[in-house]
Amino acid sequence: NSVRCVPPQNKPEPFEIKTCRQFLKSELETLPNVKVILALGKIAHDSVCDTLGVRKALHPFKHGVAYEKVGKFTLISSYHCSRYNTNTGVLTTEMFENVVGKAKKLANL
Repeated sequence: NSVRCVPPQNKPEPFEIKTCRQFLKSELETLPNVKVILALGKIAHDSVCDTLGVRKALHPFKHGVAYEKVGKFTLISSYHCSRYNTNTGVLTTEMFENVVGKAKKLANL
């Protein structure tokens, strides 16, 4: 998780995102065999980019798009699987299964 707490109304403030970035950085450093990061939501996507020091303008959040060479990783992102996104059809089961399958394939699993 890029934000390790549950903020009011489940909407983290920028300072909460920045504060939690140290945990994401530490986690990525302790997983040396990870090849692919699947970011769930724009906050997670942007936080991975910030943590790895890559420009978000060159790696904009888009559902299902994979960016290679983001640090030593391939970054693929999905709309967050929140109840709001699934209830409104922003993210369907098929869309989510496709993006997870794509991440799995990129990781050679």
